[in-house]
Amino acid sequence: MSSTNYSSPGHSHGNCSHAGKHGCGGHWSGANIAAMVLGFIVFPPIGLVVLVWTLMGRPIQDLPGWVRDKWSQYFGNAGVTHSHGNSDNVVFDEYQQTQHDRIREIKDEIKRRAEAFRTFRFDAKRRQDKAEFDEFMASNPGKGGDER
Repeated sequence: MSSTNYSSPGHSHGNCSHAGKHGCGGHWSGANIAAMVLGFIVFPPIGLVVLVWTLMGRPIQDLPGWVRDKWSQYFGNAGVTHSHGNSDNVVFDEYQQTQHDRIREIKDEIKRRAEAFRTFRFDAKRRQDKAEFDEFMASNPGKGGDER
């Protein structure tokens, strides 16, 4: 038996000091890498922000929304146009907030299902590889890998 630590997909091997959504490895998608390279070319601090965002395991598509939310949290809604602002109608604002919360829940559910499917596929591939290896070992008992 081997002492190799097989972790789920997207996770780096080894010990992590934190348990993030994507583990210690970050979220190294093509979009994140392209945004990081462009950020370093255009303005290096942008590249650093994208690098940290990627290492946190977050997809680059979430970064603009997060920046917009933080901006409005610190500086208010002045100068920032939202589709869900204060309409001076409390009932409409509550309805709109409910709809945004529902959409956020649906997005979170989609992300959870995607992660579960990636884990399932990784486990299925691992089982397939193990069965293939076991079949090989059963068909070649006592034969070493050094024969030529």
